[in-house]
Amino acid sequence: MNNVKVGIIGCGMISGIYLKNITETFKNMKVIALADIDLERAKARAMDFNIPLACSPEELIANPEIEMVINLTIPRAHAPISLQALEAGKHVFVEKPLAVTRDEGQKVLHMAKSNGLYIGSAPDTFLGGGIQTCRKVIDEGWIGEPIAANAFLLKRGPEIFHPNPDFFYEEGGGPMFDMGPYYLTALINLIGPIRRVTSSAKASFPERTIMSGPRKGEKVPVHIPTHIAGIMEFDNGAIGSIITSFDVWGTQLPRIEIYGTAGTLIVPDPNTFGGPIFIKRQGETEWSEIPLVFGMTENSRGIGASDMANAIREGRSHRANGELAYHVLDVMHSFLDASSKGIHVEIGSYCSRPEPFSINL
Repeated sequence: MNNVKVGIIGCGMISGIYLKNITETFKNMKVIALADIDLERAKARAMDFNIPLACSPEELIANPEIEMVINLTIPRAHAPISLQALEAGKHVFVEKPLAVTRDEGQKVLHMAKSNGLYIGSAPDTFLGGGIQTCRKVIDEGWIGEPIAANAFLLKRGPEIFHPNPDFFYEEGGGPMFDMGPYYLTALINLIGPIRRVTSSAKASFPERTIMSGPRKGEKVPVHIPTHIAGIMEFDNGAIGSIITSFDVWGTQLPRIEIYGTAGTLIVPDPNTFGGPIFIKRQGETEWSEIPLVFGMTENSRGIGASDMANAIREGRSHRANGELAYHVLDVMHSFLDASSKGIHVEIGSYCSRPEPFSINL
């Protein structure tokens, strides 16, 4: 099977792990070009990974050799770049979120469908050995029928480590849009789609101080909520709660717990690919650790794009697909809508649980 020729747009921090994994592990893809609005940054990345071409985003999209674009730009550029690439006949895999607004997300899905192209989106951490082992445990009935879940992302904002954190506090940023996709995608994979939500949300501080890099000490204005507490009703009747926050200095809460009719499952950090996983079943007095039964437990970013590349060649659906990513986007906006209006919000979108993914150990 011929590998899929790929161009990557966006050569920031996240591009390094994508390039490492594609060049070393995911041999069904071959990166032939890199692009960035900062051409020198693209050239530096190209030199680091021996990529033959560094160019502008426009040149990359126009390149007839490129079949698939991996879009690693900042959130507000996700939809514009994806739409340009789709219009040029390229398949697209985009970093999360799929888009900033629902309207943009719908345009991306419509463009892909109209042109007969694949659209995929991060996060793909749910394809790692940790979450996939949890999926197997749930599907095999180890905790019975899932009836509830809790999810917690409680941390300080990225201004403590990121040299240019401005976009984290603009539309399309904040803890829900930055980290929420990991948690919501994992929950949808494990339990199913979400039908209704409500929430409370606030911006706890009007500005943030950059704490590292050349801009250290500079103030960044906050334009989005930084603490969101939500309630979810899943399509299967399960009820979940989720808190995402950039306002917390420390916590001892778990990342995700799922409660079933016959036991409780502690799910690993959905921003990682591995474990640990713990279970306590009806009648047991102690927690037991569940060994991972699938591979891809290290930082395997790009695995979703690799699965999409195989799907392109095989003519099948892929797992980190546009419908899943749009459902997550819709749910995130619905949390903010519910808070601002003081109501429950019925989710207008729907997606199927992705097919299980197994790279056996």
